[in-house]
Amino acid sequence: MAGTASRAGSTGRRERLRAETTAEIKDVALELMASGGPEAITLRAIAREMGMTANAIYGYFATRDDLVTVLIGDVYTELADAVDTAWESASADSPATRIQGWAGAFRNWALANPEGFRLVYGDPVPGYDTPHGGAAPEAAHRVCAGLTALAAAAWPYAEHLHESSEFAWSDFDAGLVDKVRADFPGLPPAAVALALRIWGRLHGLVSLEVYGHLRTQTTSPDKLFREEVTQLVRSLDIPLRS
Repeated sequence: MAGTASRAGSTGRRERLRAETTAEIKDVALELMASGGPEAITLRAIAREMGMTANAIYGYFATRDDLVTVLIGDVYTELADAVDTAWESASADSPATRIQGWAGAFRNWALANPEGFRLVYGDPVPGYDTPHGGAAPEAAHRVCAGLTALAAAAWPYAEHLHESSEFAWSDFDAGLVDKVRADFPGLPPAAVALALRIWGRLHGLVSLEVYGHLRTQTTSPDKLFREEVTQLVRSLDIPLRS
């Protein structure tokens, strides 16, 4: 019995050490990206930073692309968790509050994780071969579903603004269409276009802020973003207080 317990304890320690080393590899990869851009993510550079041999690090990630795929999956999952939590914690009776909460959570996550934001929404990793179906299809679909939920919440108020819309389902990616029609069967194609336009407005200011382009333009980027979201809600005819 003692020998069995000892072996179990040894296995547990190995698993913990492997998990800790894997987490450190991912942290170092993002640090290298922050200081040297996406091309700085190489397994040899990470091994050098960690004091490991190149052969040792291959025991954790066989290729650089394997590491990047895991990083993208982690980043998308963290983002999806953040915006989903904000959405679900806001009252369903107040579309304005839910949209403002989702938008604020997206900005807060991006500012707290600028390297992750750049990895999934900014600088491509040179030579990275994206797996078939995407690097993080499930988490990316969750973010997409969140955006569509914004449009779905706005649609009862904004539908009259899009009566002349000429969008058809064929204007959008087939995978996206399947997801939207399954989750929101009553929404028309124009609502998907609205979701993407909402995304553009939110992403634009956040991207400028993450990349430092607002730094010399305003001392209150948070106020600028809040005003943009408020005006977005108003442009959709959604009452600010429901």
